[in-house]
Amino acid sequence: MLANADAVATVGVRDIAAAREFYGKVLGLREGDPGDCKQSEILFFESGRSRIQVYRSEYAGSNQATAITWDVGGQIGEVVAALKARGARFEHYEFPGARLEGDIHVMEDMGMKAVWLKDPDGNILNINGR
Repeated sequence: MLANADAVATVGVRDIAAAREFYGKVLGLREGDPGDCKQSEILFFESGRSRIQVYRSEYAGSNQATAITWDVGGQIGEVVAALKARGARFEHYEFPGARLEGDIHVMEDMGMKAVWLKDPDGNILNINGR
């Protein structure tokens, strides 16, 4: 039923201006056309072929799990360095079978590398690579 429909990641934030700065300037996402949605408390960002909807919510940052994941393949080192240069701060977690190399969690048994960071409201974002 939904297999051929596009999905949009949705993230609640408290401060639309701070979200515009973080998602646009720090993460480098392009602000997209809101289409028929003309509310001032909703932003849309383009990320590859996906869209991210950021909206004002009193429940912002209450999700304690990952809200958005990007897969950047072999470019994870470059992406992390670029984000760090723009002011991103990365979270460090302890996972069985993972070791930390700088800010990057390396999980060799899974053939994966990952970082986590939070937006200004504490929403958890993830970037995976190899």
